[in-house]
Amino acid sequence: MANLGLAQEEPTWNMKLMKEMRQRQNAFEVDALNSSHPLSSPAVDIQDPGQIEERFSSISYLKGGAVLRMLEDFMTESSFHKGIKMYLKKFQYNSVETHDLWEYMQKAYEGDNGVYNIPEVMNTWTQQIGYPIITINTSNGEVYQKQFTQDLSIESGQVWQIPIRVMSETANPSFVLLTDGNPVRMENFISNGGKWILANINATGYYRVNYDPENWKRLMDQLESNPNAIPLMNRGQLIDDAFHLTRAKMVNVTLGLNTTRFLQNDTACLPWSTAIENLDYFVEMFDRSLVYGPMQAYMRKLVTPLYMHFQDYTDNSTIPIELYQQQNQLNAINVACSNGLPECEIMAVKMFRNWMKNETYNSIHPNLRPAIYCQALAAGGDMEWDFAWRKYQEYTISPDKYLLARALSCTKKIWLLNRLLEYTLDPEKIRKADVFGTIMNVGANAVGQGLAWNFIRAHWETFNEERRMGVSIALREVTKRFSTDFELQELRQFQVLQNATSNMLMNQAIEQTQANNQWVKENKQTVLEWFLAETGSEEWYSTESF
Repeated sequence: MANLGLAQEEPTWNMKLMKEMRQRQNAFEVDALNSSHPLSSPAVDIQDPGQIEERFSSISYLKGGAVLRMLEDFMTESSFHKGIKMYLKKFQYNSVETHDLWEYMQKAYEGDNGVYNIPEVMNTWTQQIGYPIITINTSNGEVYQKQFTQDLSIESGQVWQIPIRVMSETANPSFVLLTDGNPVRMENFISNGGKWILANINATGYYRVNYDPENWKRLMDQLESNPNAIPLMNRGQLIDDAFHLTRAKMVNVTLGLNTTRFLQNDTACLPWSTAIENLDYFVEMFDRSLVYGPMQAYMRKLVTPLYMHFQDYTDNSTIPIELYQQQNQLNAINVACSNGLPECEIMAVKMFRNWMKNETYNSIHPNLRPAIYCQALAAGGDMEWDFAWRKYQEYTISPDKYLLARALSCTKKIWLLNRLLEYTLDPEKIRKADVFGTIMNVGANAVGQGLAWNFIRAHWETFNEERRMGVSIALREVTKRFSTDFELQELRQFQVLQNATSNMLMNQAIEQTQANNQWVKENKQTVLEWFLAETGSEEWYSTESF
């Protein structure tokens, strides 16, 4: 609902789609795990305050928002808003249950000649964990649904009532409601004359989509020839779906990577942000292996046109007018610098040192500071880090205090990262409210991940007594890179040692590590070969050289 208010007040910002896509993707990540929970939990499942606290999660907030967005598109915007107004007026100052909302949405929907049963449709989304993936064969129009999980051995048997808006290269958009758990054939999904089919228009539905290989190729050919022919949200959705289908082993791992090629010709923020978030998983899995060199080479190739698109702004410490392009300027800086584009690294260190020379005047544009601070400390040394730490201590309410806190964890020097972790034990240096954020920031750095993991284990009992939820979230985030048999064993042993088998977030960490472990074993060689082929370096970077 906040997204709707933002779009109403500031339509020129064009941030509604960006926020909705990010929230949807973040909800998908957690909701694909077996340890997820329904939006509406029976009272019997909530027995203690800890379980109540666990419900204040990305499922309740982000999935809840995504499901409401799907309902708005299903009902139409006017009916949805009418139903919300009726609901709020009826129950103002009172308590409610889920069925109260559906009752008034149904009244508004029927009043506008709606023909479907809102409670029946929506209960399939609120009372079941997870979400579906629909698979479409565009040669015969066959479509079927199943629960999307990272473990293909799981057969849940859950069925959703799925609103689907579909378009093709030549036909107008149409709508169907998929209610069957078995494969069915629908004319809406048949490709005529070898034209592409696109389901889930504008990514309003809370589900993923898979196609036959021929349709995937048609869509990617379209993206590479003219990306604007595909709606903006779907350019992001196609990337996100393809990458997660590869992680679930439903398609070859190269499908996700292939969807990034068109970004050399696209300067839109949403697909770039989606690609970066998905490629981050590859970074997390491979930044300690021989895959990382060719991957960085590919990323430099991909991001160079985008970095050059914004270079005049960046070099002069200015920003574009459009808000979403301001975000993409940060994307360009972060991707270019973190993958070793020389022009970017030189620019970041130069800007930061200019501030060091004249402390009273920081010429770095405020919008660029999150990227410049981090990349300057990553490319710089202890001189830059000491300056940033001193400024962090000096600031009280300045927004720069938060930015510097994040940047301090970007250094590649182990002793500085260890020093930062030790500072979290002293509230005079880092306040208690920022402790877990600092630990997670260090853990997000490949150089600091092992340090953060050891630090959490060493101080678990103290942290767990003070803020159980906080340290559990930190542990889950710090172990995101875990992908080896040894790391999985370490995590399991720690859970047993702490008698934490009922800790939902620790169970999620173990489940994610298992998935990472299997994925890396199966895909490492294929991914290496793909990046080598894309960068033309197969001959000198062959695995036989090691």
